[in-house]
Amino acid sequence: MAQEGNGSPFAPIIAGPGGPAITAAGTSLVVREWTDSGPSYLHIHRSDDEAWHVLEGSLRFRFPDREVDAPAGTTVFVPAGSPHTYRVTEPSRYLIFLTPRLDRLITRLRSLPAGADPRPTLAEFDTVLVD
Repeated sequence: MAQEGNGSPFAPIIAGPGGPAITAAGTSLVVREWTDSGPSYLHIHRSDDEAWHVLEGSLRFRFPDREVDAPAGTTVFVPAGSPHTYRVTEPSRYLIFLTPRLDRLITRLRSLPAGADPRPTLAEFDTVLVD
């Protein structure tokens, strides 16, 4: 996706087909293009909403009472307080829409050593693991 703007922090970003992956961060919303799965465990963001839009491939969302497949063209919105996780079920490309706090959480989680307990890091970002 191509990105256009005039270099100003207040300039809109326009993404189109065929360009580099989009990354856009403002004061209250971050949009990233991703290909990886989410965490393997159900978790709850107590204060932050999160959403995905599948561009290519398919994701599978898991909630306490069901699993839902999200093929290309599907948008999934998970409000704060809803237990969830998701995984890539085939090579996929999707947009994730999240708050700056959740963006920082993902960065921290990805830097944890393999096998580390994520609970303390989740707690720092008002998120809990569902047992």
